[in-house]
Amino acid sequence: MLQRDRNAAADRSEGEEAPDTPRDRTGPARLELRAVSRRYGRSLALDGVSLSVGPGEILAVLGDSGCGKSTLLRLVAGLDRPDAGEIRIDGRAVAGGGREEPPESRGVGLMFQDYALFPHLTVLANVRFGLRHLPGATARTVALERLAEVGLVARAESYPATLSGGEAQRVALARALAPRPRVLLLDEPFSNLDFGTRERVRADTLGVLRQAGISAILVTHDAAEAVEFADRIALMRAGRLIQCGSAETLYRAPANVVAARALGEVVEMAGRAASGRVTTPLGTCPLPASIPEGAVRVCLRPEAIRVVPADEDARGQVTGSVLRRAFAGPNRRLDVAVAGLDAPLRLTVPQEQADAETVGLCLVEDHVLVFPEEDGTV
Repeated sequence: MLQRDRNAAADRSEGEEAPDTPRDRTGPARLELRAVSRRYGRSLALDGVSLSVGPGEILAVLGDSGCGKSTLLRLVAGLDRPDAGEIRIDGRAVAGGGREEPPESRGVGLMFQDYALFPHLTVLANVRFGLRHLPGATARTVALERLAEVGLVARAESYPATLSGGEAQRVALARALAPRPRVLLLDEPFSNLDFGTRERVRADTLGVLRQAGISAILVTHDAAEAVEFADRIALMRAGRLIQCGSAETLYRAPANVVAARALGEVVEMAGRAASGRVTTPLGTCPLPASIPEGAVRVCLRPEAIRVVPADEDARGQVTGSVLRRAFAGPNRRLDVAVAGLDAPLRLTVPQEQADAETVGLCLVEDHVLVFPEEDGTV
């Protein structure tokens, strides 16, 4: 079973960054948060969050509304102050420990959901706005270079009202990158775009960031976006960091049930552990050594369930009744009722397996995730 990495993740307390990361650790982190907390009245918006972003790394902060994502960005940008903990950029403390560096001297760029372009300024003037410290001719040259990076030099003298959503987003990116910030913060910048435009602009933005080598934090509630865009994903819930690692680690070795639900499809069911095995309505699997016997929570990715003909009589097979079929391109989606489960399983099978009234189901033990029962209530 794929439990070793997950057990290691579970042994760490929430709020502590996982060591799993593809980024280069040979030099100091570009950005570090050390046990950062922020409270608004009785509400704890951030609860001891620790994480880091390496040079040129893109980190996605993933979570539902109200989990603390935007608060985290505001603290890094200097638009708010932490109540506890410390924030460091390039090893320099910019917040916490009695120090509070102003936003304009932190080397942090911001890109908002609504782009925040000045309607009375041209595209070029919008991009030049963050270059007021440079001589006029130099600022113009730099601004045009940034517009070239996003493919909008031809719209330099246009006004924001004449731009499409994708063009406005690229202007906002050029403006944010104009002073070459040490860290770029992106607060759900693609959420207002339609699907086709969002896919294209997201890919373009990622290309620009990679070429510039700028460290970035993307805040999003879209798991697919986080997987596509980021090197690592920091999963947050109710102000706490649940797990931080690569998309593959969060998918294959989630720290708990909350993390399992966040990244990819999962089927949950109750199980009973005894004598080193876990019994479920779909069969049995090994019990990870770190989990005590008794009631457990079992999570299954789609690849953890193998569908076979009902008459195959495979080892550990249980039988399910097909309740419904739906078209899914070259495959079919089946709703399958299984004794002991409160709700039907939704499975994707090849077309040739979709016509039977009953199917056999087998657990693929290496893809079964087992958690303590209390993890299911988090």
